[in-house]
Amino acid sequence: MEVIAKTSRHESQAHELAQRIRQRIQGEQLADGSFFMTEAQLASEYGVSRTVTREAVSRLQALGILEGRKRKGLLVRHPDPLRLFSNSLPSLVASPDDWQELAKLRYALEVGAIELAIRTATDEQIERLGQITQQMELALREDIESARSVRLDLEFHAQILQMTGSRLIAGMQQVLVQFFQIAPHSERTATSAERIIWEHRELLNAIRDRDVERARAMIRLQFRATLEIPGPTPN
Repeated sequence: MEVIAKTSRHESQAHELAQRIRQRIQGEQLADGSFFMTEAQLASEYGVSRTVTREAVSRLQALGILEGRKRKGLLVRHPDPLRLFSNSLPSLVASPDDWQELAKLRYALEVGAIELAIRTATDEQIERLGQITQQMELALREDIESARSVRLDLEFHAQILQMTGSRLIAGMQQVLVQFFQIAPHSERTATSAERIIWEHRELLNAIRDRDVERARAMIRLQFRATLEIPGPTPN
């Protein structure tokens, strides 16, 4: 019991120290790559053991906030949220329910970003979206279950997020679509292939017409199976 209590106390102290270090870095607005201090200096300044200090530093290193350099000490880093999300994503998905949650995140991202994408998209970007749509249609007609059609589907949606002009939004989509390449997919039939073609054509046309509401409706339709959202069927 004494060992457990001691471990718990160290973890609590490490958590508190990590929080104080983060607040200090933010408060002093330290630039990326600037020297912070050594672990020994940290332990002395904050009055904690080296064990607690190492644990606190380790937590901040895992978040990309600190970087250790031999014979230099600790450097401040501005973490990349996309890299952190990408690195943690595999451990977040362990069941069908987890896959559905990830699909919901992707859905929310696309529905939320479509207005910005339509407003800022260039004619060249929309033309590229049209090319991807044509390539995906050909791939589906040649082989319903082809890996190429899945890749083009993901590329289609990634292109839409690129249209927003936001590095973070586009980067989030890139992380998600790369992960969805290994996600379980329902078996396709000739009927479902025609439906996929129709849905992507209609979404493309809505974007070409700069029609935000119609584009949102088509995205909702594409995600209806996962989100159980009813919608119209193609004629």
